[in-house]
Amino acid sequence: MRVNKIWLAVTGTAAAAALVACSGGTTTAVQPLAAAGTPTSTSTPAPTTTTTTAPPPSTTTTTAPPSTSKSTTTTKKPTSTPKKTTQPAANPSVPCSITEGACVDISAKKAWLLSGGKVIYGPVSITTGRKGYPTPTGTFHVLYKEKMHLSKEFDDAPMPNSVFFYPGDAFHQGSLSAPSHGCVHLSSASSLKFFSTLSVGDPVQVVP
Repeated sequence: MRVNKIWLAVTGTAAAAALVACSGGTTTAVQPLAAAGTPTSTSTPAPTTTTTTAPPPSTTTTTAPPSTSKSTTTTKKPTSTPKKTTQPAANPSVPCSITEGACVDISAKKAWLLSGGKVIYGPVSITTGRKGYPTPTGTFHVLYKEKMHLSKEFDDAPMPNSVFFYPGDAFHQGSLSAPSHGCVHLSSASSLKFFSTLSVGDPVQVVP
């Protein structure tokens, strides 16, 4: 058997070598020889597929701190409404604005006793000061009382049931025909009523 060998020198990485053998009309293909320094395997490894699974989104749960503030319920105490005290009105039947005490009208020569805005006694007849000794006008208060006062200024003249409302001037029993030296003269019965009714501090109003 005659074999013809043909060698094809291969240089580089892409040259091919063929060896043809004729034997009974059969041709056998021979794989090319690898060049020096060239890997024997020319198969390219299949790329490795790496599947990356993204981590689930992070969920941050913020827990509110427990409340430390105490709920305070303020209950208002019911406020009591103070009762209004209605002051009595002045009695329209008298010329004075006071509602308690004694009222004296010099021009009318009358006097009254008042309580709670009402007339409790009077009017009664009076006489007041003469010229040069006028009875003072205005609003005063009872200073003191004396059952039998003796006027040292007028020779110890008796002044029964004296109720002083101004220094030197008082309600007392006296003449209802002759004017006084500034005092308010009353009858015996009226002077007793004024003396027993009026107290120290009670108002006395004298109008002209």
